[in-house]
Amino acid sequence: MSTALSSSGSPEEMSEPAGVREVKSAARTVELLEHLAARQNRPARLRELSEALGVPRSSLHALLRTLAKHGWVRADSTGTLYGIGIRALLAGTSYLDTDPYLPLVLPVLDELREQLDETFHFGRLDGPDVVYLATRESSQYLRPYSRVGRRLPAYSTSLGKSLLSARTGSELDEHLPASLEALTPHTIADRSALEKDLEETRQRGYAVDNQENSLGLKCFAVPLRYAEPAVDAISASVPIARLNPQREAEVIQALRNAGDRISRVVTPVSVNNAWV
Repeated sequence: MSTALSSSGSPEEMSEPAGVREVKSAARTVELLEHLAARQNRPARLRELSEALGVPRSSLHALLRTLAKHGWVRADSTGTLYGIGIRALLAGTSYLDTDPYLPLVLPVLDELREQLDETFHFGRLDGPDVVYLATRESSQYLRPYSRVGRRLPAYSTSLGKSLLSARTGSELDEHLPASLEALTPHTIADRSALEKDLEETRQRGYAVDNQENSLGLKCFAVPLRYAEPAVDAISASVPIARLNPQREAEVIQALRNAGDRISRVVTPVSVNNAWV
């Protein structure tokens, strides 16, 4: 990828403080990789990518060839179809392998699944999205794909709402899109209604996603308070068909206990962590 980056602006442009001016070719490279990753296993043609990203075909073709050479993009045998490359996988797994909190959270997720046999997640707030870093699936309800690495709008998930609830004003604005899209008929897509929901979340200490992201699922989440404001959370996903008030209370209490336990264990680690 260094070849693609080296074709951009001057050394002065590269050395400017973050936020002053972005390097155009670097931003284009990131945008291209994220677009290919979002397509999952659906390859794209040069024309499709050019139209989606608003980049001339000649420039995009050169960038694709460079990224393919270094393994960040893969092409079919004809060189006309492109997808995300194996280097992206290696970078992603490196992030997980070096995360200081994940090894401390995973045993607790394992215990929660063993105790309740529901599906539990560990997620992190990233811009307007929440990213799933770990999942422990229920033996009763298996999804056809892994959620690890998946990004979802924070406002539509219990994980995201538990983290958004700690933010108000401009700080909340940074983590919300300009308009809220309804992912299901139950998604809260009105800003004032969402803020009311986040206030209720803040008061009760846990978030609820009632079929707002996936029909048939009700999800609960608590923030992990080893950073201020919290950036990580854990959640439980339960099919509504087998959820009753007693089970709901049991799941929420288990999440609360687990969240308190994780926060106590991780806080000493987070004090010395440069990424917090």
